[in-house]
Order: sequence, then structure tokens, then C-alpha cells
Amino acid sequence: MKQHSKTFRAGRVLAALALGLTAAAGARAADPVVLKVAHFLPATSSAQINLIQPWCDRIAQESGQRMVCQIYPAMQLGGTPAQLFDQAKDGVADIVWTVPTYAAGRFVKSEVFELPWIAVKAEAGSQALWEYVHKFALDEFKGVHPIFMHLHDGALFHFSGKHPRTLEDLKGLKIRAATRSNARTIEALGAVPVQMPLPAVPDALSKGVVDGVTVPWESAPAIKLAEIASYHFDVPEGAPRLSNTIFLFGMNQARYDSLPPELKKVIDDNSGLKASAWAGRVGFDEVIPKFKAQAKAAGNQFYDMPDAEYRRFVEATRGVSQEWIAAVDARGGKGAELLAVARNMVKSHASGR
Repeated sequence: MKQHSKTFRAGRVLAALALGLTAAAGARAADPVVLKVAHFLPATSSAQINLIQPWCDRIAQESGQRMVCQIYPAMQLGGTPAQLFDQAKDGVADIVWTVPTYAAGRFVKSEVFELPWIAVKAEAGSQALWEYVHKFALDEFKGVHPIFMHLHDGALFHFSGKHPRTLEDLKGLKIRAATRSNARTIEALGAVPVQMPLPAVPDALSKGVVDGVTVPWESAPAIKLAEIASYHFDVPEGAPRLSNTIFLFGMNQARYDSLPPELKKVIDDNSGLKASAWAGRVGFDEVIPKFKAQAKAAGNQFYDMPDAEYRRFVEATRGVSQEWIAAVDARGGKGAELLAVARNMVKSHASGR
């Protein structure tokens, strides 16, 4: 009888252990895929609120919560904004939202969209960027799977204490530049470029390290633009912008490849040309009125240069595009052809063709 009791108790222990292991395995199977998403702006930035978080919400919903994001804003995974592309490539982050050209010289063919006077609206420019990169420059993004790509709404000048209206008024002013191409444009206009990532702008402008900055309206809340600047100097309404910056929302290639087909499909359904158009439209074009209104409410001044002055600015910066063409040609490419293609793609998407 004792032997039977011991055997019975042992059986119950083994059964309980087996049940526990089964439950644990089931729990592990039910654990969602967690994607580490890193970027360089605050959690309160327009980019996180209007782009990154909505995208993450969609993939969570469409995957039935089997795939979710953990967002790390403001470089919380360490490093600098210029290192974000490599953080995705090396697997430090699963996904990054970044300006790849913060790493100067690595995305030369893609830099065509950062030349002056390329695009008017972010939506059309973003579609053109996606199409162009996938036809001519995807090799520059090896190791990272692009989810969507976009331009911003176009940079303009913002000053504190200065009120330039002409090309001559810019001479000698220290102006923040976002990227190498942007710096060349500012230099061609007679100003002194000071290249720095966006998070450094508030301190630099408020302390007089720079006289002005070039940023799009979308960046206004992230750097408290309405408070640190008092004068906004722009091109004529509807004209191609002073400069654009390219952005990438991209995923570690190995991480993407490792996903099961049904989760990979969720990523794919929220990627590509349409996602790029959405990013340009919702993240940038549609926020301009709100952020301009905030600057007006703060009592700031606005000045759009007349058409004649705009033509002078365009003429002064022709050498920037020629320098890019020469750099592409030196690498065995056809710079003039690629520039023409990029411009035509922007026009085509802007017209809805």
C-alpha cells in the first residue's frame, strides 16, 4: 500500500511538472516579437507622434499583438545620430528612424534629394525618393531593409536677432546645416555653415553659436522653434525648397529575414511607396499650418523672398549640384542623368502620374 501511495504521489508530481513545462512553453510561444525602435528626437517630437508611434500601433494591431514595438527616443540605446544607420545594420536596434546622410560620404547617390531646389512637397518627394533609391541606390543601404523613406517639408531659414532679405544679407552669418549637401548650399549663398544634428540646435541658437538655422516646420516642437527663433525667411510660396533631407525608417536585414511569413507580411503591408507617401504627407506636409500658426502666435516675423531674389539664390547655388555630379561621376556613375531622373520623378509624383 505504501509503495502504491509513493507511486501515486510521484505520478502526480511528474504530471504537475509536465503541465508546468507545457504552460511555460505555451507562454513562450505566445510572447510577442518585440522590435527595438530607435531614433534621435524626443518622445514628444512630431516624428514619434505622427509617424513612428502610429506605424507601431498598426503592426501591433494587424499582427494580433504578436509583434510590438519598444521605442527608444533621444538616442536611449547610446551612440550619436550619425551612428543610427549602423545600429540598425549591426542589430543594436531592430528598426531606426534616421537621417542616413548624417554619416557624410556614405550615401552619395541618395544625396541627390538633398540638393537645393529639388522638391516642393514632402509627399511627392518621398515617393520619388523611394522609387529612385530602389532603382539606383539600394546598394548604399546594404544590411538594412527599408520600410519607408521620406523627405521633410523643406528647410527654410530661421533667425534670432537677424532679419536677412537678400543674398547679400546672408554673407558671413553662421547658419546651422543638417547635412553635407545642406552645408554646401549655405556656403554657396555666402554664409558660414555649421553642421550639427537637430538635437543640438536649441542650445546653439540660444547661445549665439549660430545666427540662424535651416530646419523644416515639422521640427518646430522638437526644438521649441517658436521660442528660440523670431524671424522666418523662406522661398516664394509653391517654389522648390532651399533644401531637403532624406530620412530612412529601416530594419535590420537579418531581423526582417528571421520573421515568420505572416509577420513579415505585416511589415510588408506597411512598407514601400504608399508608406513613404503617407510619411511625407502626414508627418510633414499636413503639420506645416499648425506649427507656422504657433510661431505667428508668438509674435514672430515672416518674410518670403520675391521671385527675382529667388532666382538669384538658385543661380548662386548651381555649383552645389555640379559638385555632386562630379562626385557621382568619379565613382563610375552618371551624375547628370541621375539628377535629371530624380527631378523628373518628383514632378511625376507631384502631378499624380
